[in-house]
Amino acid sequence: MFRSLRRALCAAAAALLLILAGVGAQTVHADPAAPEDRAARAAAPGAGYWHTSGRQMMDAAGQPVRIAGINWFGFETANYTPHGLWARDYKSMIDQMKSLGYNTIRLPYSDDLFKSGTVPNSIDFSGGKNADLQGLGSLQIMDRIVAYAGQGGLKVVLDRHRPDAAGQSALWYTSAVPESTWIANLKALATRYKGNSTVVGIDLHNEPHDPACWGCGDTTRDWRLAAQRAGNAVLSVNPDLLIFVEGVQTFNGVSGWWGGNLMGVAQYPVQLDVPNRVVYSAHDYATSVAQQSWFSDPSFPANMPGIWDKYWGYIFKQNIAPVWVGEFGTTLQSTIDQKWLAALVSYLRPTGTYGADSISWTFWSWNPNSGDTGGILKDDWTTVDTVKDGYLASVKAPGFPSGGGDPGDPGDPGGGTAACTAAYTVSSDWGGGFNAEVKVTNSGTVALKSWKTTWTWPGAQKVTSMWNASYTQSGSTVIASNADHNGALAVGGSASFGFGGAPGGGGAPTVSCTAT
Repeated sequence: MFRSLRRALCAAAAALLLILAGVGAQTVHADPAAPEDRAARAAAPGAGYWHTSGRQMMDAAGQPVRIAGINWFGFETANYTPHGLWARDYKSMIDQMKSLGYNTIRLPYSDDLFKSGTVPNSIDFSGGKNADLQGLGSLQIMDRIVAYAGQGGLKVVLDRHRPDAAGQSALWYTSAVPESTWIANLKALATRYKGNSTVVGIDLHNEPHDPACWGCGDTTRDWRLAAQRAGNAVLSVNPDLLIFVEGVQTFNGVSGWWGGNLMGVAQYPVQLDVPNRVVYSAHDYATSVAQQSWFSDPSFPANMPGIWDKYWGYIFKQNIAPVWVGEFGTTLQSTIDQKWLAALVSYLRPTGTYGADSISWTFWSWNPNSGDTGGILKDDWTTVDTVKDGYLASVKAPGFPSGGGDPGDPGDPGGGTAACTAAYTVSSDWGGGFNAEVKVTNSGTVALKSWKTTWTWPGAQKVTSMWNASYTQSGSTVIASNADHNGALAVGGSASFGFGGAPGGGGAPTVSCTAT
């Protein structure tokens, strides 16, 4: 992100202030032998690796897809792991992203992850949280996040955000991290995830800016030439990946956001050895990050579509290549910023009207600890900023088939027994309240379309919030039913939901499960 105002991360201090919370995990497995499952999987866009065709990204079956995602940062900082794991389990984070309608995670990282002495820190393992991350290195944690995201039908874009944890760099190399190291590490990641189509592509370098140029021909500064070298290196080991190429700051004397100026593409497009792999990425921000001249234009915000057209929107409108707004965000504190976000969302084209024929995006950020934008989550790392999230509703897009198969299996037409079981676990209890999780498993012989659970507490406990399910409570009895995205369960498959309750001391009551 543009750094005239630096983000205040302060991870260690924040960790002491945040509440512990958990969100249930969803795991779905489908029967690949079922013909109706094969048909559903073929009809669901996003399966397999992607390529480009004109301004659209296409899945392995040639169906158009749209990235509508979120940035989850931390790997690029001195924590060497995504932030917020000091407060929550990583699976609960990913489940919540999915439940809110985000279909892709952009994961920033730094080249420090490849150093032997790098040790991830600030991860809470109490109460069973992040249990399967204990003892792992940063790249192994990335493996777990990629695996769980893919299992839930989310894609991942890896973003080389910094050469090291100390901060961003204007160019793709520094004296400490030369171009050779940058390319070697890109190739290492491409090789690591070869054959794993959850990782759909790599963003080569975050926010090139002055003195970086586009098309000037100076190999020490020409970002377009560097992107070609790196992109071809990545594709030499994994030719299925998309190559995401950000802009620069200045082209022909016209300046904009760091990484947000793609004016040079018209004259100097990125040309790779493997065709149909380039996606251009722009970054755009509001006044909470920095002032720009267009914010004080008397015609604002009506002037903004023309600004976006000039810097990067023309690439989409002229059918040159897909465009992905890899970062955009704001604290939403000022009226100007509110108008800016509303205008940008409109410019991105609503999913309901245009489907996948739209500009893709990943919002900055999931994290609340981005100093100049804040995040979708509030400071407790659990509560959603529903106003900010609500601005994005019209451009959110469907998720993708999971690595375990499509959860939309309509069931076995030959008959069978529909049944389910439920297991209730208290993940934390602090006296005044508690968090719990219920895992529902299809124990029958046919796929399920929906389920509901029922339990009765012996005391005065009340549900205060619930995620990945809907509920009603009458007295001490609670009935919780599946959400839209996790009702369908293949035989043996499972889904989880979580909730907060008060007061504490809830214990673990017996839970009954009803399946249909």
